[in-house]
Amino acid sequence: MKLVIVESPTKAKTIEGFLGKNFVVESSYGHIRDLPKGKLGVDEATLEPQYVIPTKARKTINKLKKVASESEEVILATDEDREGEAIAWHLMQALGLGAVAKVKRIVFHEITKPALEQAIKKPRTINEHLVDAQQARRVIDRLVGYKLSPFLWKKIRGGLSAGRVQSVALRLIVDREEEIKNFTPREYWTVRGIFGSADGQFGAELTEIGNKKLGKFDIATARDAQLIANDIKKSDARVGDINTKQIIKKPLPPFTTSTLQQDGSRRLGFSAKKTMLLAQKLYEGGLITYMRTDSVHLSRESGVVAKVWLEEKLGVEYGKSAPRAYRSKSKLAQEAHEAIRPTKPNLIPEQVGVGGDEERLYDLIWKRFMASQMPDARFEVTTISVKAKGARNHYQLKASSIIMKFDGFQRIWPSQNGNTSLPELKKDDVLKVLEATPEQHFTEASPRYNEASLIKTLEDFGIGRPSTYAPIISVIQDRGYVVKDKNRRFLPEEIGKLVNQILVQHFPNIVDVDFTARMEEEFDEIANGLEEWKKTVASFYKPFLENLNKKYEEVKKTEVVQEMTDVKCEKCGRQMVIKFGRFGKFMACSGYPDCKNTRNMKEPAEKIGLACPKCPDGEIITRRTKRGRLFFGCSRYPACDYASWQDPREEKIKS
Repeated sequence: MKLVIVESPTKAKTIEGFLGKNFVVESSYGHIRDLPKGKLGVDEATLEPQYVIPTKARKTINKLKKVASESEEVILATDEDREGEAIAWHLMQALGLGAVAKVKRIVFHEITKPALEQAIKKPRTINEHLVDAQQARRVIDRLVGYKLSPFLWKKIRGGLSAGRVQSVALRLIVDREEEIKNFTPREYWTVRGIFGSADGQFGAELTEIGNKKLGKFDIATARDAQLIANDIKKSDARVGDINTKQIIKKPLPPFTTSTLQQDGSRRLGFSAKKTMLLAQKLYEGGLITYMRTDSVHLSRESGVVAKVWLEEKLGVEYGKSAPRAYRSKSKLAQEAHEAIRPTKPNLIPEQVGVGGDEERLYDLIWKRFMASQMPDARFEVTTISVKAKGARNHYQLKASSIIMKFDGFQRIWPSQNGNTSLPELKKDDVLKVLEATPEQHFTEASPRYNEASLIKTLEDFGIGRPSTYAPIISVIQDRGYVVKDKNRRFLPEEIGKLVNQILVQHFPNIVDVDFTARMEEEFDEIANGLEEWKKTVASFYKPFLENLNKKYEEVKKTEVVQEMTDVKCEKCGRQMVIKFGRFGKFMACSGYPDCKNTRNMKEPAEKIGLACPKCPDGEIITRRTKRGRLFFGCSRYPACDYASWQDPREEKIKS
């Protein structure tokens, strides 16, 4: 009998269906060893992690030990990434298999019978470099979290946390909010003309005045815009140059972890956490390839299967580009891995049999993959210029049309550029000026981050890795550092701003984008065997600890969480100060402890744009419990007692 150990019972059940009677498949239920809770768990002298077996894992360990002792071979089949490699290594340590020759390590990118059979034929040993990279990340994150968080407790209040990557994500959100707050809109104007011909009418945008190309801010006032529009209205207009060209639009590559999370948010309204939970189920059910990947590489076999399906179902012209190959732009992507794709490309979404949100996510993955194997979409773009000779000046306006000649991949993955047409026109045709209208515009600040844009920004900066984006976003919300506004974009809370301020001022490296990105590169170097993990940890930890000890002495709590006001205490007449307590800001007498007078500082509730589902007149607003936890309730409380921890906007998306 051969024992196969995986992380998840669902994965175990799926694999068991592909293996014969000579195999028994067991689950470790995730990590069976970890750093201890409640203490640092790292020897600060040697930087050696002090792993323990959690109480909940002991029963599993005893069972696995027994089955392993009765097996002729133990096959560790955990996931192929660093986390999976570390789980396999911990299993060897906890089960006492380190020196046993019968232990084998296998990896596969999809849970299918051919993939399993191929993996079993080519076992390998534990990749120590991957384990070391995972340990380096785990130890540094533990040192930052367990050393810096108590500093925040002491200088601000309890219950706060800091993290190597979460704090950078928080900084991005806070900085963006400051940009929006300080942004000054700039006015500018455009002019649009409507022209008539024998074959119809069309609109055109002003692009040149007196042979000079128009810059964005060249028309700065309403008066200037109106003078130009009035001149165009009375002008003699003719058709100028007519240019027609063919353009192509290529399909997007198949999903990586980050792009799946981005489209899960944009197209389905899922949080990154929800997207990954659903993807995990699809993977463990054998329906998609491994969902934690930064590669867009595809197996040739998957492209061949896609080609057959496309030609049979859509026509030969839709399959002739397959198999289409992609390469990752990132030099750090692991091309040995594959992108996220259906394990059976010919299994259409309606046939998977999972239903609900799982099917919706599978549908997204399937369509993205199939579209990636299809031909380019082809368009014909025609651009015409309109020459308008006015009394004050002469002008050029431009109009364009786009006609789809072949939909290609857009047959499955449609985009928003639909057909637009122009009348039949020839150069020098006389045109009738029907209208010329000035339009006012203002520049806009960059929008707040939503989940999709935050993940994309983190990825663009090289911060975090596929498995970290969802936990990062969850923790900054769970800590109360940020909330989502009515448009599902991140808004920093006061406590989030304060934590960020302290970190930026006193621990700049922790929230520095470039520093954090370089740290990710160092983890990659460890994974590739180019750097020793303890050396990397030591080079980070020594200066970090020195600075932390210095800041304990330098930073005074009163400077952080106390702000003097002009308000007088109604009990003793001294000035009131703004303090930051466990449940947010409040006012207190500066004479404390002689005077213990305090006053609430209630912030207005925010409407989220939904009507109350329980009463006809109320609206849903954000509210907080006495302990500061965010929830959603009716604006007519206490007349209506509707309340929910779940964001009603997410519930609406599901329905």
